[in-house]
Amino acid sequence: QFQLLESGGGSVQAGGSLRLSCDVSGYTDSRHCMGWFRLAPGKEREGIARIYISSGDIDYADSVKGRFTFSLDNAKNALYLQMNSLKPEDTAKYYCAADPIPPCGVLSGRPRYRGQGTQVTVSS
Repeated sequence: QFQLLESGGGSVQAGGSLRLSCDVSGYTDSRHCMGWFRLAPGKEREGIARIYISSGDIDYADSVKGRFTFSLDNAKNALYLQMNSLKPEDTAKYYCAADPIPPCGVLSGRPRYRGQGTQVTVSS
């Protein structure tokens, strides 16, 4: 099964940047999709970015397009989320996510596997 371990969260002022990392292990031969979602208190889960492994296609939530960049390093078995121009509404716990088989639940915030999460706090 997948094991996902996030790092890189923290506190930053609005307009600042953070880079989240996710170390991935398990299911090396079967990966359907991977990505990130976030959860803020009192809000619904929000999928942030997703990649389909077979095609390499990446999709982003409208709320982060142009500000966040998702990347996958197969050699290091790692995912990254570069977050620029951060806003207070980006404050949430961010989770690395994966589905080894279809369907992909990453953008709905309900993947089969997720990490423990890392907190991102953006102050105004």
